Amino acid sequence: MAFGKSMIFVDRRKFLRATGICVGCGMLPYSIIPPIAYLSGISDTAKADNSDTLDLHRAEFYKKHEDKEIECELCPRKCMVGDKERGYCGVRENIDGEYFTLIHGKPCSANVDPIEKKPLFHFLPGSYAFSIATAGCNLNCKFCQNWQISQFRPEQIRSFDLAPGELALQAGKNECKSIAYTYSEPVVFYEYMRDCAVAGAERNIRSVMISAGYIQPEPLRNLLPHLSAVKIDLKSFREKYYKDICNGQLKPVLDTLLILRESGIWFEIVYLMVPTLNDDPAEIEDLCLWLISELGADVPVHFTRFHPDYLLKDLPPTPVKSLEKAYEIARKAGLNFPYVGNVYGHEGENTYCPDCGKIIIKRRGYLVENIFLKYNACGGCGRVIPGIWS
Repeated sequence: MAFGKSMIFVDRRKFLRATGICVGCGMLPYSIIPPIAYLSGISDTAKADNSDTLDLHRAEFYKKHEDKEIECELCPRKCMVGDKERGYCGVRENIDGEYFTLIHGKPCSANVDPIEKKPLFHFLPGSYAFSIATAGCNLNCKFCQNWQISQFRPEQIRSFDLAPGELALQAGKNECKSIAYTYSEPVVFYEYMRDCAVAGAERNIRSVMISAGYIQPEPLRNLLPHLSAVKIDLKSFREKYYKDICNGQLKPVLDTLLILRESGIWFEIVYLMVPTLNDDPAEIEDLCLWLISELGADVPVHFTRFHPDYLLKDLPPTPVKSLEKAYEIARKAGLNFPYVGNVYGHEGENTYCPDCGKIIIKRRGYLVENIFLKYNACGGCGRVIPGIWS
């Protein structure tokens, strides 16, 4: 598909409302308790010492060793944690030979977001997600846009009490169709995520995990029955990138994708294209061929624009032409639903029918302008479009 130019006029009030910006004042109105880390950022002078208020909650997935040492089995790092020490994520602590999470019921961010912001394009389009995060992460990506919470320990940032039942209640009051575990890495607040998903299900509110997929198979399989959709950030298709840029490994993420495919849960993939680091056309082609072979042609893949942040401020934003090249490689390889991300108003934001080529969902930023679906099929030719639509 060649990208052309078109002029679309969008009602400004509708757009601001869809992006979560208050029409009258330009502020984000949906935070439960301001200020919170994701909205305000964390400066060196604004760090909060919450060490006296950290609540202990029994952690899961660990093995006991001699001398009170613990082996964490939640993520591929399998940290060996001594007494009074924490794992790599900084939010799970060994206390006298027992393992605890310090962030259960302690989010540092809670917002109402369009589901398109996650991004999930084939999941309840036009709906809102009650989005939460806690401190901590089990990766250290040099381009992280939320490093102010992901790379800090829980006592270093402002948080507030929000038990799973209360969170589900707030999500319902805000007319959210789902709860999204996002911003930082939800794997590290696994128990809180699972308990919130259970509480949400009791109110007919679904849950979606927005993750890098750096998790062990057993906890992942135990979690999936409580989720309705997953979005995985696949950082690169090269092991060296994961090692040098993310301080992680590629294979566990690919294993996660295979488990998602095996489980039948709906999932989408984001590939953040960083100039000179993971934007080589040969790598994109290898990625697309693997996705088709192992996951199928219908998995949505968002090729997303990088913006300089955290430890990669010396690189420019991704050229739009690079994103369009990746989009075309994906189409040529046989992927049915590639997308161009973080480029407002681009035609690659839309969902097209793979058979007749009609626009099924028209988007502009986070705003869904039009949906041309009949039940779960293209309104033109009747081709079934995979996703969760109602």
